Amino acid sequence: MNTITAADLGIEVVGENGLYRWLVASFLMGKRIRASIAVHAYQKVVDQHGLDTPAKLAGCHHSTLVRILGEAGYARYDLSTARRLKALAGALNTQLGHQLRDLHERTQDLEGFTRWLLNFEGVGPKTIEIFMREASTELNYLCQGS
Repeated sequence: MNTITAADLGIEVVGENGLYRWLVASFLMGKRIRASIAVHAYQKVVDQHGLDTPAKLAGCHHSTLVRILGEAGYARYDLSTARRLKALAGALNTQLGHQLRDLHERTQDLEGFTRWLLNFEGVGPKTIEIFMREASTELNYLCQGS
């Protein structure tokens, strides 16, 4: 599979929801797993099971998320990925809007936003690389305070 874009997944990386959806996809693709499995896992989690907001994903029962990831073929990492994804979603639910407002109001820069994301278990340089590949335009727009 070639480089997967947000558009390939039907994601418009605009606003809080678009950034959330692309971050979930980037999180799943940032692991040592075939891209096709990561895409299938994203589609199962977000599109088929409707976990399309941080609140919905954070509120999903751990065993349900493990089952969804397993159905997508993400079985090797399903337990740890489910735990980390739920923790990330919980933080995004309470903090993403604030972080984006800080970018918009210029009380935080893009580097600070990236450091914030790297604080989450399971978010590493590869996830950030994938995420920023398409999120940087929207985030830079916010940084301009427009």
